Amino acid sequence: MSPAATAIFSSSSSFTLSLLTSPSSTKAKPRISVANGGTLTLLGFPCFSFNYKKPNLIIRSAISIEKETPETHRPHTFLRRSDDDDAALSSSPSSVRSRFEKMIRDAQDRVCEAIEAVEGGAKFKEDVWSRAGGGGGISRVLQDGAVWEKAGVNVSVVYGVMPPEAYRAAKAAADQTKSGPVPFFAAGISSVLHPKNPFAPTLHFNYRYFETDTSKDTPGAPRQWWFGGGTDLTPAYIFEEDVKHFHLVQKSACEKFDPTFYPRFKKWCDDYFYIKHRGERRGLGGIFFDDLNDYDQEMLLSFATECANSVVPAYIPIIEKRKNMPFTDQHKAWQQLRRGRYVEFNLVYDRGTTFGLKTGGRIESILVSLPLTARWEYDHQPAEGTEEWKLLDACINPKEWI
Repeated sequence: MSPAATAIFSSSSSFTLSLLTSPSSTKAKPRISVANGGTLTLLGFPCFSFNYKKPNLIIRSAISIEKETPETHRPHTFLRRSDDDDAALSSSPSSVRSRFEKMIRDAQDRVCEAIEAVEGGAKFKEDVWSRAGGGGGISRVLQDGAVWEKAGVNVSVVYGVMPPEAYRAAKAAADQTKSGPVPFFAAGISSVLHPKNPFAPTLHFNYRYFETDTSKDTPGAPRQWWFGGGTDLTPAYIFEEDVKHFHLVQKSACEKFDPTFYPRFKKWCDDYFYIKHRGERRGLGGIFFDDLNDYDQEMLLSFATECANSVVPAYIPIIEKRKNMPFTDQHKAWQQLRRGRYVEFNLVYDRGTTFGLKTGGRIESILVSLPLTARWEYDHQPAEGTEEWKLLDACINPKEWI
């Protein structure tokens, strides 16, 4: 049997799990890639790397690994039927896997169409890729447009077998020991949108679904699954009506399913996007959740769908109001300083990004979520009472906006 290789890592910023691919010489793109001995990045974020080799079950740094294949067109689905009955069932249109894939691809289309409509000219560049081991993805990036400095909206659907160490890295709070290879499925949408105008906020969102099956040494154990994701707002200036609108849309999406979701996931978001060395949050929050499986699976699929559908109505009206506002060099400089905070969080605290940097991942892919420009000034302190100070105060002391 030829060597197989697997990689996985979980990140709040995006869903980041895939089988490893071989070193690629392609230019930096927000899609799956490998460098420096086989560390994988997917959707711009790095993944855990291993080489799983039978019959001795050796797990080590990846050396000879499968390469992704660029495609010239989008397939109807990245799922496929096989001789295995369970795999065939999973690829049926009624399966959770199939419906989640359809959901994230529909969401990608809607968000990209909305962004292009606001842009009024610039279009997304699209890359489609597949992998022989199972799955593929669609990466779309719009850069240096009239409204957005950088906008990435990416989906992936990947599956295969991962070693136990990768399984433990996949979960934010892995509490079970897997001693053998673990079949997995993972699908997600990930996006970061950085506008040019300092009065228009940055948006990040991602929604993902994950499954693991019984490992070879524990036949009969139940399949495990969970959902994760969230949507959060990162402005440079506070317009309270904008922030309230954004949070109201998130709250409305949550309350269709459980009245405890919004307060629970709002706090989770505030706690996660925290820059510890600054003592402040990256932005003004939203919702965030991970490892969510303590509710009915169908309900959580509907909830993730509702959240993804809420992105455009929560964000685009804000952009329409702020994209053409006149601004000064001072306003732009403050936006650049806040972009610096965004960079600091992603490089220092984001689980996927920091792991990739430590393991020698491909820099261009790891940093795809970052803005084109940012700024740092020595000991910059906005004067108390200014608009800049109000934003910083809200990042230090999270508020209840609604």
